Amino acid sequence: MKPVEIIKQPILKEMELFESKFKESMATKVPLLNRITQYIVRRKGKQMRPMFVFLVAKMVSGGKFEERTYRGASIIELIHTATLVHDDIVDDSNRRRGFFSINALWKNKIAVLVGDFLLSKGLLLSIDNEDFDILKLISVAVREMSEGELLQIEKARRLDITEEVYFEIIRQKTATLIAACCGIGAASVGSSSEEIEKMRLFGELIGIAFQIKDDLFDYTDAKIGKPTGIDIKEQKMTLPLIYALNNCTETERKWLINSVKKYNKNKKRVKEVITFVKEKGGIEYTTSKMKDYQNRALTILNSYPDSPYKDSLLTMVSYVIERKI
Repeated sequence: MKPVEIIKQPILKEMELFESKFKESMATKVPLLNRITQYIVRRKGKQMRPMFVFLVAKMVSGGKFEERTYRGASIIELIHTATLVHDDIVDDSNRRRGFFSINALWKNKIAVLVGDFLLSKGLLLSIDNEDFDILKLISVAVREMSEGELLQIEKARRLDITEEVYFEIIRQKTATLIAACCGIGAASVGSSSEEIEKMRLFGELIGIAFQIKDDLFDYTDAKIGKPTGIDIKEQKMTLPLIYALNNCTETERKWLINSVKKYNKNKKRVKEVITFVKEKGGIEYTTSKMKDYQNRALTILNSYPDSPYKDSLLTMVSYVIERKI
């Protein structure tokens, strides 16, 4: 059994019911929109975010589950999907999870409007049901995701990113949405504000570890479904590269910055950069940082009594940093 299937075991019924509730949450009277949203549902990914919502809700409440929990997961998926649709436009990307992107099939104008529609649907779902605590958690996540993207764009132009800024970018870009999932899971079953914050922090730590793992893929030789060196080609300053820049001579630093700025499309030069980063210990340092975030997340989990939901979350924490893709 695959790790994702093991993680899903204690919430199988809820995940099945969630599918239909998520479809309902996107319903509209506009035929074109319905065609597009049906396409979105068909190309769904692993659905890790609703899984976080459900597992956290059940773990903190001792197995309790409410309609609010389904709504919380639907709000997360609607807003996450909206950001993906907009990301594909920003990145001029034609594929997403092996399917054509919305902008590839229906052009940018329609894709922007679909993203806006999904965003408003998510916000209205919480407003109509007076889930203002859930609305606040997701609104903070959307604001931070936008700030993180813009901060990365600003820093990529100058390649002057520090380790501190790198962690702030990935906290906002990636970790904030997983943090919202875990916070919403706890909020949906009436947890205290302290417990909601504790679970939100748990999600943030996992999200940061997840992104560090993604950045490490750029330096692996394994076949992972995306070519290595892609972050270098896109002039993205990730932790292995930042570490190498901070631990080399001034001559090496100039060569490295020049390579990323001017020779980032040269395959031979990109390979040389990858080798240089490895030789400087960038991979070992980055891996140790990732494990540190993982251990901090495990410490939070271990403060809860044993349950199938806690076991699934423990498996999730391992999967995040051991996955091959």
